[in-house]
Amino acid sequence: MKTTYESHAPSTGNKPMRLPVSEFFGELTLTLSQIRNRLASEEFLDLQKCLDHKKKVQPKTADAIAQIIKEWAISKGSTHFCHWFQPMNGMTAEKHDAFIAMQSTSIHVGTVIERFSGTQLVQGEPDASSLPSGGMRSTFEARGYTAWDHTSSLFIVENGGTRTLCIPSVFVGFHGQALDNKTPLLRSVEALNDEACEFLKLVGDVDVKEVYPTLGVEQEYFLLESELVRQRPDLLLAKRTLIGAVSSRGQKLADHYFGSIPERVLAFMDEMETTLYRLGIPVKTRHNEVAPSQYEMAPIFEHVILAADHNSIAMEVMKRVANRHGLACLFYEKPFAGVNGSGKHCNWSLANDKGENLLDPGRTPHQNLRFLAIVSVILKALSEHHEVISASMMSRGNELRLGFNEAPPQIFSVYLGQELEQVFESLTLLDKPSSQTKRDINLGITQITSLTRDYADGNRTSPCAFTGNKFEFRSVGAAATVAFPMSIVNAAVAHALKEAKDRLKSYMKETSNRDEAVIRLIHELYQENKSILHSGNSYSSAWEEEAKRRGLVESKTTYEGLSVLLDARETNFLAQTKVLSSEEVLARYRVRMEQYQKRLEIENATLSEMIVEYVIPAVEHQLQLSSAVLEKALTSSLKKDLSKRIEDIEEVYSGLLKGIRDLKNFNENPISSESYELHAVSNYHAETKAISDVLRSHADQAERIVSGDFWKLPRYRELLFSHRLR
Repeated sequence: MKTTYESHAPSTGNKPMRLPVSEFFGELTLTLSQIRNRLASEEFLDLQKCLDHKKKVQPKTADAIAQIIKEWAISKGSTHFCHWFQPMNGMTAEKHDAFIAMQSTSIHVGTVIERFSGTQLVQGEPDASSLPSGGMRSTFEARGYTAWDHTSSLFIVENGGTRTLCIPSVFVGFHGQALDNKTPLLRSVEALNDEACEFLKLVGDVDVKEVYPTLGVEQEYFLLESELVRQRPDLLLAKRTLIGAVSSRGQKLADHYFGSIPERVLAFMDEMETTLYRLGIPVKTRHNEVAPSQYEMAPIFEHVILAADHNSIAMEVMKRVANRHGLACLFYEKPFAGVNGSGKHCNWSLANDKGENLLDPGRTPHQNLRFLAIVSVILKALSEHHEVISASMMSRGNELRLGFNEAPPQIFSVYLGQELEQVFESLTLLDKPSSQTKRDINLGITQITSLTRDYADGNRTSPCAFTGNKFEFRSVGAAATVAFPMSIVNAAVAHALKEAKDRLKSYMKETSNRDEAVIRLIHELYQENKSILHSGNSYSSAWEEEAKRRGLVESKTTYEGLSVLLDARETNFLAQTKVLSSEEVLARYRVRMEQYQKRLEIENATLSEMIVEYVIPAVEHQLQLSSAVLEKALTSSLKKDLSKRIEDIEEVYSGLLKGIRDLKNFNENPISSESYELHAVSNYHAETKAISDVLRSHADQAERIVSGDFWKLPRYRELLFSHRLR
């Protein structure tokens, strides 16, 4: 069998030419359709019947499927399997079991055979009692189950010379509570499909059978020298630099963005992309981002379930591949002060079973009417549920990133573009959308043909921008799982579709003209919800004031944003769409508040350790050296200058000692896990932030005045620029 890099074409350098991606794409994945093609007719029909009616497969069929999976996995070199799931801590989890069983012939002799049963495939019991549950189960009620999610492909992970079969799974409690991020996503897709199909049939798509959300995830990340990262306790433990003076260069020249990709980084990207292609992940785009040492990767749009799984897989692959290249891959939203942080732009749309993008303006009046109807419903969903949507995207890292002219502000708004807004504003009961959906832009350059302009230009300051055929949610953090926020978006749209459907039915009773009823609905939905729209600069103070007048909420901290999850009136749509019960919503509030508080505690403890271990000794050495030089000074002017320098060092030294004393009580007496309530976390954050900000200011000042011989921590200039020189 050919390897990825084998080819009859000439080699390039020391590496042979790579095979075309189409020849090895997905070679480490196994889809349900591939499994069905290998089943016997009886099992095939049973599986198809179960899928059509959403029932469990028969044990015989499950065993036949498991046999196919085992043979395929072992043929690829796998020795173990695991149920791969996504707990509420935002990471992925797995427990490996070998494909072996003992076949004993006597009390003294046993034979090992490869075995994998249908029961092992369909359901696992990982215990996982230490994973967060948000109070939905106690430690002594540890039982939990993983169940195979056949909507996503099985895949094989290569790591450390081993190959492991990963079975995408959900993770639920003994009583069926969702203990993961995948279960709500699956529920939301089903709810959205049901409501969208009914709504579209009323609009005129009478033959629609399925509607599903698609997603394209733009993943930003930093690449740093792994050796330098290991020398920074804050990057190791808190995932961000807690001290560090901004470098003299920073991103002032804006010369990194879209620049030539450094050779070493390109080698990483090439291996990363090859690995992802083999896992069936359609990576499309790579480029330098704005901040130095920052990059972006983006795949082709996929079904939202696949896209969510693939993004989680990709982040793990990127970290492993980076390590092999002597690099560290950072996803934390704001690892450096003074330079841009990293986001994960989620480009969300809807498609039907014909492969049509429902957010792509069509070529016929009906397609445009459908387009405007769908957009107006989505506008309703985003307007009514923007607080919960925003809360789903909040985290400690993201609150440090959002705003500041590098990411959308915390005030949620939607950008449609002037032209599309004018279409909605001018729409009356007598109007019908024309078939002209785009118009040409004449460049006046004979060598270049005219471009086709979308309805909407871009707006980088908008948290949610319509960009021609999709809504781009720009507030999601780079380290976040996309499954949870997309579940909330799907649920919000499903809820809005249900209400719009009921209203449209009543309008259709009043008129025999369906299009007239649809246009009336579009007009009213737009007028009722257009206060969420904003086309200007979302960073401006004028918009902040205007947003307040409109009643749009700004949550500058995670705990402020998460508090909406305690409001049953705001979260009731999740229960109505059966995406999350009230118990499951409360659990997610608790888990996220606990994670937020623990991150604060880790940051404060790590900051104290770094000040004591690195900064104070460096300042003391500098103070001793300067004092020794002062004693030997020959001129009065030199003595005066040295005395002022020593005063500055002593001021920094005094501030560092005081800050350590002030933080000591918080580090030694953290908030108990039973007290992760809004007021306790709010008070802790406010009090420790004031101390840590001053402490960091003194530490950064110390970095500027202490000799390089005494400063042992890698500085921003080494972290952000050194790997580009190798």
